[in-house]
Parts: sequence; C-alpha cells; structure tokens
Amino acid sequence: MKNTYTTSEVAKIIGIHPNTVRFYEEVELIPQPERKQNGYRIFTDFHLAQFKLARTALQVEVLQNGLRKIAIEMVKTSATGNFEKAETLAKKYLEQINLEQLHAEEAIKITRQLLSSENNEKSRLHLTRKQATDYLQISMDTLRNWELNGLLVVKRRQNGYRVYADEDIMRLKIIRSLRCANYSLSAILRMLGELDTNPNICIKKVIDSPNETDDIISVCDRLLTSLRYAEENAQSLLVQLAEMKAKKFKPSN
Repeated sequence: MKNTYTTSEVAKIIGIHPNTVRFYEEVELIPQPERKQNGYRIFTDFHLAQFKLARTALQVEVLQNGLRKIAIEMVKTSATGNFEKAETLAKKYLEQINLEQLHAEEAIKITRQLLSSENNEKSRLHLTRKQATDYLQISMDTLRNWELNGLLVVKRRQNGYRVYADEDIMRLKIIRSLRCANYSLSAILRMLGELDTNPNICIKKVIDSPNETDDIISVCDRLLTSLRYAEENAQSLLVQLAEMKAKKFKPSN
C-alpha cells in the first residue's frame, strides 16, 4: 500500500505553507492529486518528490536567456511522469548554464586583452557620440545609460560636445563585452573603479565580489558565483529525476 498525505502533512514535510501546496497544483508543478469524497486532496510519495524537485529548480536566481523557462518546463514535464523528456530538458538546462559560464569567462579574458593592448594600439580616435555608437555598434540610449551610471566620464570640447578618445573607446569595449555576458552595471562599475586605482587587480575576483556595504545585491553582481551555484543545482536536478525514474512514479490519474 502506497503512502498518502494530506495537504497539511505535505506542507509540514516540505516546509511550506498549505496555500503554497495548492499553488504548485494550480500552476502544474506537481501531478494533479486524487480527492476523497469530501473533496480533500490525497498526495503520494510522487508528489513529495515532485515538490522537492520544483523547490530545487526554483532556488536558482539566474534568469537570463531563458534559463528559468527551461527549468519550469522540466519540472512540469516531470509532473506528467515523462521522466525521459524531463531529463533531456534538465541536460539542456545544464548545457545552457555552461554556455553562460563560458561567455562570462570569455568576457573577462577579452577585458584582460583590451587592457594589455591599451598602450600598444593608439589610433588617435576623436569620435562624436554618434560616431562612437556606430563604431561600437551599440544604441545611443545604451551609451547614455552607461554614462549616467558612472561607467564612463567623457571629456567635452570647448563647444560642449563630447569627444570619445582611444581610452574611452577601450573602456566602452570592456563595458560592452561584460554587459553582453550579463554582468551587472554595478559589478562593472566596481571593477572599473578598482582598475583605475590598481591596474594589477584580479579582475575575476573583483567583478564577482560585491561590497558588503551595498544595500541591494543582484544575482549579476556576483555572476560567476551564481552560475556555479546554478550548475550544482542542475546536477542535483538530474540526480533527483534519476531517483524518481527508478521508483517508477506515475500520476494517479
């Protein structure tokens, strides 16, 4: 005889509010439970395992490039009992995380390369804002946003117009590369500030280490750490799915 649980028992075991149990059911993160004649829900070990799977998936805060969407789809697929497809989605999720890690590491490598070539390649650029955006292939709004957030302070000519010189373009290339890899503006600003005072800093360490005095710290303020955690999380999801598959869980109806 299989184990069964009430809503309140499930809530206590998983460590959530009974309303959250019902919410997971509504959004199809768990199988539809059977009901007694009085309407009370009947949960099984499959439901408990599925709750734990969903909770694990939802712990990850990295959201870029559809990562959360893949995780949710994987959980919902598992809830139907299709563990083969759920495992495929979990592997896709892990591959996407690894790709994000690669992009994040490559952006740091590009930053180092740009900094090392700073003194070797001087083209004597003096660009207007429009010329700078065309040269870097970014929008005018993007450039304004970076300047408003303090990532770049541009000199002005006597007529008041901004002029972007070699060092400005190099700095903008660094910002563009890091932003494309999803580093936050605050993480980039922190790194650039450290570089201004010490060109020999460990870029990888500084860009992944928010200040303790920061009021709000986003996931992308510590992107490398968050992606490592997401990778561990994805591995855990694969283990849980394998265990559920081995137990041959099936939806009740």
